[in-house]
Amino acid sequence: MALKPPVEVPQGAIRLNTDSQKLEFFAQDQWWEMATDVPTLNGGARGFWAGAGRNDGSWHESNVINMITIPTAGNATDFGDLTQDVREIGGSAASRTRAIRAGGNIGPAHTDTIDYFTMAQQANAIDFGNLTAQFLGFGASVAGSETRGIFSFSYDNPRGNTDTIEYVTIASTGNSNDFGNLTTARHTQQSSSSPTRTLIWGGMNPSRLTRIDYITTATTGNAQDFGDLMIAQSRAGVTGNSTRGIFGGGEDPSAVTTRAQKVEYATLGNATEFGSVLSKNVEYASACSSPIRGVWGGGSPGAGNNVITYRTIATSGTGVDFGDLTNVGQSRAAMSNAHGGL
Repeated sequence: MALKPPVEVPQGAIRLNTDSQKLEFFAQDQWWEMATDVPTLNGGARGFWAGAGRNDGSWHESNVINMITIPTAGNATDFGDLTQDVREIGGSAASRTRAIRAGGNIGPAHTDTIDYFTMAQQANAIDFGNLTAQFLGFGASVAGSETRGIFSFSYDNPRGNTDTIEYVTIASTGNSNDFGNLTTARHTQQSSSSPTRTLIWGGMNPSRLTRIDYITTATTGNAQDFGDLMIAQSRAGVTGNSTRGIFGGGEDPSAVTTRAQKVEYATLGNATEFGSVLSKNVEYASACSSPIRGVWGGGSPGAGNNVITYRTIATSGTGVDFGDLTNVGQSRAAMSNAHGGL
């Protein structure tokens, strides 16, 4: 690990150490080595999108689980089915082996169902347990660590903004537990994680928020202020690797957007501009990642879409076409066996 350089370096700067051939990031006045190993377990880094909703005059739920191999580009394949046809999924989590879906909407009612599937083994989901109440979201990006899944919901039943945070132990089965509360109740926020911190980004109540909250994933307690988005925004897709979180797409006060913003998990502070993440303006997309790539799938406006786009997490850029999901929709749960919390 290098000492503090003699010239001023901005927090969150990234470099290639030509001696070690490792990527490093600058935080807390020193350079830190980034975890950039790509998982090789069971065929590499896999991404999943589960459920779907689309609005073409009436809502449609789905139980479909889509799968991609993140280091390659191409269309998703049908992996299996959730235990319910569901849309507006409230939470998602994953270890390196197991993916979890929590809550959602199944028509006129919300659901408290949690189910899971083994990511290396093509099969249908299995019942995990239940949430403390019936919650939905508007899509969920994976949050938590190797051991713990974190859920931050948009609405309880009926549709009232909520500040609830819940968690499960991924390796076991059972009902979720209360973690604490957000700094303010909201909806249409999304979450992402490093191995130690989980961030809850943006949202609405009733207008759009710039607020970014954080919690320490391994403990319980109320969220604290991390910083602010560049602009009040909601309905985005969020992902990242172990050091950097990316907030992409969604809707600001003027329009649906492709904008990307980033933060470095190790330091508190405001988000900064980071290019774009999608090939067109999209909201209600959900995102997953490997240590190298962030991938966004589905979304709206309109009746929903099945487009998958990706970009490199380490450098600013624009969204690139990856392929297509097997079904059209929005507000899915996204998971991977290689996300930033692992």
